[in-house]
Amino acid sequence: MLLKNKTAVITGCNRGIGKKILEIFSSNGANSFACVRKIDENFLKEISIFENKYNIKITPIELDLEVIDKTKNAAKKILDQGKNIDILINNAGIIENSIFQMTKIENIKKIFEVNFFSQMTFTQLILKSLIKNKKGSIVYIASTSAIDGNIGRNAYSSSKAAIISQAKTLSKELGKMQIRVNVIAPGLTKTDMMEKNTPENVLKEVISNSSLNRIGETKDIANTALFLASDLSNFITGQTIRVDGGM
Repeated sequence: MLLKNKTAVITGCNRGIGKKILEIFSSNGANSFACVRKIDENFLKEISIFENKYNIKITPIELDLEVIDKTKNAAKKILDQGKNIDILINNAGIIENSIFQMTKIENIKKIFEVNFFSQMTFTQLILKSLIKNKKGSIVYIASTSAIDGNIGRNAYSSSKAAIISQAKTLSKELGKMQIRVNVIAPGLTKTDMMEKNTPENVLKEVISNSSLNRIGETKDIANTALFLASDLSNFITGQTIRVDGGM
């Protein structure tokens, strides 16, 4: 098991990519703080299944990135547990479809607040544990939109581009402490968010342009996160890895 006896903090665990990362990390021996906006009975049942199946511990944490005080409180609850954090996966985020001329500044600010500023605050706080241990791995989930651009997603793409830039700089600041920082840039991936925000004609075009002739699955992203979180990648930092099927 690649993550045996390691402790991970994973945001956005209730569905999609985050949920699959939590499952794959659990199957590889990691104990996790599973951060979601709202803890409900279904989520508690799901993490109980993972705990029993893989003999690990998952601690649910409510994290609302839209409210900075709640973001700080979530980080405090994690740090108060006194566990040595080895891995931070910044996955949570929001998206909005709107062409530039029709995008309200207030909406842009909200997307940046969730996708960038609150994640920065959360990372600063959780980082205290990694710095204390002088080792660890931080992985951001961005998007190929941040690199290639995407019509109708100016705010989203810009916020993810900011993450890539921040991660590159952070990797240089933290390298001497053996803390690695990398980014995964997924292409179109089969999630609830994708199904709600991607028209059928766009989906067909993406598949036709893919070298592998398909869209991504959540396990494709989760397995890449597993690699970057594990010691298999202990000489990789400051990188943005596209997981897009060869677009």
